[in-house]
Amino acid sequence: MDRVQRRDRDAFAVLVARHLDGIHTFNHRMTRNPEDAADLAQETFLRVWNRAATWRPHRVKFTTWLHRIARNLCIDAHRRHRDSTAIDVNLVPEDGGGPDNAPTTSELRRALDQALTDLPERQRTALVLCHRDGMTNRDAAAVLAVSVDALESLLARARRTLRLKLREYR
Repeated sequence: MDRVQRRDRDAFAVLVARHLDGIHTFNHRMTRNPEDAADLAQETFLRVWNRAATWRPHRVKFTTWLHRIARNLCIDAHRRHRDSTAIDVNLVPEDGGGPDNAPTTSELRRALDQALTDLPERQRTALVLCHRDGMTNRDAAAVLAVSVDALESLLARARRTLRLKLREYR
């Protein structure tokens, strides 16, 4: 990153190669849209290049700073798209009936994706960072700019909300 701050394009190419897949995956988990995830990954690295001088190596880990940029872009994308997405009421069964009405794996996956999308942004980010991306609570708290206790509270609320929304699938 020191070389990127000095505008070294080769160093930037290495940095992108090293982190692009992880950021794309993070964006996809946040947006649930592959096209948006790819666009946001490109925008993330464009911002890294343009704002490289603002990164302070002794204040925050590079990966934390990178995920914070990606997260902020995902928030912006979510705000732009939230009014354009509608829930398909046909995906939710009216009753929990017998085995004939048991949800398929794809129905459960869609319900989980929708439940994750419906979570407040900070709760969704906390879950994705900790449970899907494997970040420590400390690193995830840094991305969200909250204390570890606050992060754990976000995780607890997110899990509780998901349990309630998905209780019919138990």
